[in-house]
Amino acid sequence: MMAFWASVAASSRPTALARQVRWRRRGSGLLVHLILLGGGLLWMYPFLWTLGSSLKSETSFFASGLNVIPHQLEWANYVNAWSQASFGQYFFNTIITTCLTVLFTLVLTSMAGYVLARYAFPGKKVVVVLIGISLFLPHGYTIIPVFDIIQRMGLLDTLWSIILVQTAGGMVFNTFLFMGYFATLDREIEEAALVDGASFNQIFWNIMLPLAGPMLATVALFTFIMTWNNFFIPLVFTLGNPDLRTLAVGMYAFIGQNSTHWTYLCAGSVITLAPIMLVFVVLQRYFINGVAGAIKS
Repeated sequence: MMAFWASVAASSRPTALARQVRWRRRGSGLLVHLILLGGGLLWMYPFLWTLGSSLKSETSFFASGLNVIPHQLEWANYVNAWSQASFGQYFFNTIITTCLTVLFTLVLTSMAGYVLARYAFPGKKVVVVLIGISLFLPHGYTIIPVFDIIQRMGLLDTLWSIILVQTAGGMVFNTFLFMGYFATLDREIEEAALVDGASFNQIFWNIMLPLAGPMLATVALFTFIMTWNNFFIPLVFTLGNPDLRTLAVGMYAFIGQNSTHWTYLCAGSVITLAPIMLVFVVLQRYFINGVAGAIKS
């Protein structure tokens, strides 16, 4: 009888020990989740405060302090920011420059990256090295000659100046991304297309470019964010025509001209951030695959 109860007690000890370990793991996991949740809320607080403040009245804005939730929703702030503060015009300018910059960047860098990744030609290593060196040149050192070129072309104080300069500014980095991604694709695909009689253009546009969908989404996302938030280039090339300001430049000018209308400023900030968040949500499932493919090479 004693031996029976001893065996029962011995068999129950591992179960009790395993239960204790399980509870400890759950407790530590819960603690980690709470810490991460608190850090996430702290990180998101400025945006939440801006969103809440954009719907407050001018009096409530100063009275509520750091309170996120508005007492009364003032949707007119967005209407006034859009029309009276010219955010509608700035938004339109930003949409045009960003979309065309993304389009030109995708076309040019995908072609350059494909050639550098798949074809050998005399001086290829020298070209790659020179392109890589230019990646580390600060924009402040090149803005004067770029400004002079744009002025000689007669494009100063036009949206085309912003589009061309921002497209050229992202060529190097994005070309290397496409170069790394195309290098990971199997060459048998191109060989089979050549056997079927496909030309170089047909192979690139109909086969290789569709296979680079994740990288296209990644470069589009990078370019969209960088172009949408760019302040320096639009500021320099639209000084002579305030109607061509983008949202980033318009926000800066609005602070100096209308520093008392903080609710309009918050509404303009939300208008500025909303497209970036929407684009990221749409393209995020391609983002990791594209970056992983470029890094793998």
